[in-house]
Amino acid sequence: MAETEVLGGEPSNASQFIFEVDGVTIGVFREVTGLELTVSVEDFAEGGENGFVHHFPGRMSWPNIVMRRGLIKSDALFDWVSKSSGQGFAANDNKLTRTTGAVTVVNSQGERLRTWQLDGVFAVRWTGPQLNVDSDEMLEETLEVAHHGFRARTP
Repeated sequence: MAETEVLGGEPSNASQFIFEVDGVTIGVFREVTGLELTVSVEDFAEGGENGFVHHFPGRMSWPNIVMRRGLIKSDALFDWVSKSSGQGFAANDNKLTRTTGAVTVVNSQGERLRTWQLDGVFAVRWTGPQLNVDSDEMLEETLEVAHHGFRARTP
């Protein structure tokens, strides 16, 4: 694909984002943040060279992925979380079983446009809806996951 070519031949708008873990759909989300990569820079000041400092790539780091969606009926999220925390974690001799996750962009026609495969993913935070009978705001939940990096793929 040429650098100037965009997915689907024209600029794309996402309709939804699917989050899967080991091939199981955890949920469909309306917002995903944290798809970001940072490479630290290691400086080396060479003796006798006063005109510049050498820069070398250092460690790569990725922030947690945060996903938001409306409240749904499915228990897939909590089934997955229970395997890596609480009683599920204890039942596994307190060993974390890291899984492979994927965030996929889906357009309004249902076409998968781009997937980011997350390595070693596990849930670190869930926030439930703010419950208030006097509010007209949509009930929303938030999921935050940690990971060891990602690879982008075109489906």
